[in-house]
Amino acid sequence: MNTEKDFSPLTANIVRALNDKLYEKRKVAALEIEKLVREFVAQNNSTQIRHVIQILAAEFALSQHPHSRKGGLIGLAACSIALGKDSGSYLKELIEPVLTCFNDSDSRLRYYACEALYNIVKVARGAVLPHFNLLFDGLSKLAADPDPNVKSGSELLDRLLKDIVTESNKFDLVAFVPLLRERIYSNNQYARQFIISWIHVLESVPDINLLDYLPEILDGLFQILGDNSKEIRRTCEVVLGEFLKEIKKTPSSVKFAEMANILVIHCQVADDAKLTNDLIQLTAMTWMREFIQLAGRVVLPYSSGILTAVLPCLSYDDRKKNTKEAASACNHGLMKLVTPEDDEEQEEQEEKESPSKEDGLIKAEPDSGDSASQDVVAFSNISFFAPASADRSQVTLDLDGIVQVLDRHLRDSSTGMMTRIAVLKWLYHLYIKTPRKMFRHTDSLFPVLLKTLSDESDEVILKDLEVLAEIASSPAGQTDPALTCDGLELKVPAGSKPGAKTGESSPSTPSMNSYFYKFMINLLKRFSAERKLLESRGAFIIRQLCLLLHAENIFHSMADILLKEEDLKFASTMVQTLNTILLTSAELFELRNQLKDLRTAESGALFCCLYRSWCHNPVATVSLCFLTQNYRHAYALIQRFGDLEVTVDFLVEVDKLVQLMESPIFTYLRLQMLDVENNPYLIKALYGLLMLLPQSQAFQLLSHRLQCVPNPELMRTVDGSEHADAGRRPGAKRAAQAHVDYDQLLLHFDCVQSKHLEVRHQRSGRASELPDRKLM
Repeated sequence: MNTEKDFSPLTANIVRALNDKLYEKRKVAALEIEKLVREFVAQNNSTQIRHVIQILAAEFALSQHPHSRKGGLIGLAACSIALGKDSGSYLKELIEPVLTCFNDSDSRLRYYACEALYNIVKVARGAVLPHFNLLFDGLSKLAADPDPNVKSGSELLDRLLKDIVTESNKFDLVAFVPLLRERIYSNNQYARQFIISWIHVLESVPDINLLDYLPEILDGLFQILGDNSKEIRRTCEVVLGEFLKEIKKTPSSVKFAEMANILVIHCQVADDAKLTNDLIQLTAMTWMREFIQLAGRVVLPYSSGILTAVLPCLSYDDRKKNTKEAASACNHGLMKLVTPEDDEEQEEQEEKESPSKEDGLIKAEPDSGDSASQDVVAFSNISFFAPASADRSQVTLDLDGIVQVLDRHLRDSSTGMMTRIAVLKWLYHLYIKTPRKMFRHTDSLFPVLLKTLSDESDEVILKDLEVLAEIASSPAGQTDPALTCDGLELKVPAGSKPGAKTGESSPSTPSMNSYFYKFMINLLKRFSAERKLLESRGAFIIRQLCLLLHAENIFHSMADILLKEEDLKFASTMVQTLNTILLTSAELFELRNQLKDLRTAESGALFCCLYRSWCHNPVATVSLCFLTQNYRHAYALIQRFGDLEVTVDFLVEVDKLVQLMESPIFTYLRLQMLDVENNPYLIKALYGLLMLLPQSQAFQLLSHRLQCVPNPELMRTVDGSEHADAGRRPGAKRAAQAHVDYDQLLLHFDCVQSKHLEVRHQRSGRASELPDRKLM
């Protein structure tokens, strides 16, 4: 340093001492400076005070010589002490050169700078707040300083500054938030510790409303929550917990929409997520649950983004039990917000809304029980949270976005079982609450819903069937009164007209719409294409549909469709499956009773409809006649079995029929064997089956049963007496009441069996040996 330069009012001794390498001599110089400045203060000579500070800053603190910089720092601190309460007028000149030294490469000098700033701040107290951003910026750098002494010194200064902010009511939060938002993304552990500690302090000050600016720092807080340091994570959890408590206290002032996008992102983590990421996800999901409960219907326009985050979490195992439970609560709470009013068009809603509407949030009912941003990018065109008007009339359900998310999860083969179930529950809920709007998406959803019937989980299939049943029975789905599908003109079962409740059947019978037959046709096509599905789940699916859509509707429609089935082998297999279900399932008890007596024209029409399709399978046709007590017709059919090609499969079906006759369903048939006089054709039909069977277990079973028939002499009848007694037999009476043309049915049976025989012979290359049979 040039010693000949004029440093007045600093004396040559002060200048020399400030440049000395010994701390003690620099300290003596500082005391002299303090004395000098006090005199200027007493004289109210601000010009000289500024001149002294300028010299210490420019010629010493910012000098190239390290000892001079140290002298300048202690000199500036001495000036501040001398100024006392008047230091506020000179703080900019005092602070800036000291903060410059925070970047010095010499750790000792950084320590002295920290010490000097501590003394300056301690004297000025609240007067330093207008310069808070400068101080915070400097301290945030020292918090990550590698030198322990510098860190220790910065911590002392940090605590002092926090005390000043806490006790003051003049903190400029608006000016500070942009700096906080910038610094909060630091990856340095110590810098994160510094940031989170300051947020904790500011959040605890009653006069500082940091909640208003939470959307600007929430993402950074979740980033800090993933820090490797347990202490930092714990502090961040506390801070987030305090914010959430405040949100619950004052929900009306919370910017839910501006923060929820952040939650959506952090609710999603990769499958190989670390423990810290699990904590982020759980915390974000907990916040999301509270947001849904507190904001109510305000979140509806953004529900697709929430579902994107929530649905995958529902398939978590017990390792993420808490996250799964929080996600389930979110899902349940969001679902409760959807109401029938969401099915109204916007114009209708505007008409119902009053011109003036009170602003504010609508609180939802309490729940009753039930990463990375790149993970979100994959779900394109999804509506995330965006600021929305507080006007209640502007709240609209993002149905298109929701359906897109649900459809994507249902199509994804990697989607977990519980997620698929939740998706199907959502679809069912939407079809119940918003049927008109949902039917706009039915054509795109229908194929994937049909495909889901092949799912491995029975529970998934059951929920899928509930959705399909609602689609098939909802009045909102009635678009084609002719009920034509794929070129088929389908006859509607009596009492089940589209858009109306069934008349003669159960009061709970659902109405049918144009999707009903479309569903039935596509279901049978799927069974035809996937025989394993028919074998493993066919009975389960059909039985559930009988519960959901009424058994008469299911059997009547399937019989109509099978009547036009070109694949005769599949038709025979399908009829066999339907027949087994009809005869054995508890769900079809009412339908069996309806067919048992054929007392009405409707039951007779149903019998004829089933019969024509059942003809694809001769044994099933006979069993249908046994069920409906048409024993004479059953006997006539069995007589024709001699003209059929009796195969092993045919005999197996006869065997199964004999076994079924021993079941509780045919108790009435076995009791009717006691009345041989009035049921001669029942006995004849059973003997006909006995003659068809080889010497097997089923043969022995039926033979023993027939041996129990009392007085075999009563079985003898003559042709004349048969016709004479026909009017007295219940079976004949039922036939007359039901208006069934049995001769026409028998002719139809012959026709169908001829077609089956022709197909079999064509396959075996023996088509030329077909008997000459007239087809209908």
